[in-house]
Amino acid sequence: MKHAFRGENKSPAFEFHWNLGVNSASAPAELVSYAVIFHDIENSTNKGTADTLHWSAFNIPGTAKGLPEGLEKGDLPDGTRNGPGIAARGGNPGAYFGPGAGPGPFHHYVFEFYALDTKLDLPATTTRDDIMKAMEGHVIGKAAYTGRFHTQPQ
Repeated sequence: MKHAFRGENKSPAFEFHWNLGVNSASAPAELVSYAVIFHDIENSTNKGTADTLHWSAFNIPGTAKGLPEGLEKGDLPDGTRNGPGIAARGGNPGAYFGPGAGPGPFHHYVFEFYALDTKLDLPATTTRDDIMKAMEGHVIGKAAYTGRFHTQPQ
């Protein structure tokens, strides 16, 4: 519940590690930035095929070793830009918005991490589609972390 909307609604901490197969590796020399997309894959938006985007961040420096818990909203001093998501609706600065499952027994949430050979020249008010298009041809690594959230406290 610490990271859930109905709890403290703090973004979780993540560490970035590079691997080749089962072996640790150094980050590639062309690494410039990271992007994160956090979404509920079981919730459709506006009766369409898109799922619910909870939070995104991009232009996380390639030198970052991870993300701290409780990432601040808006643009950060290191160049990280909080992008589109539930909390960014209505022109508000982007911010993490944790799980808060709607109808159904479980919702599965995915954090997708992208390593890029560029920074994204996009405003904080951009869309997920624009982020994905801007990353096309620049992804040099990708990972995902999946978890589930029950609608009723256990």
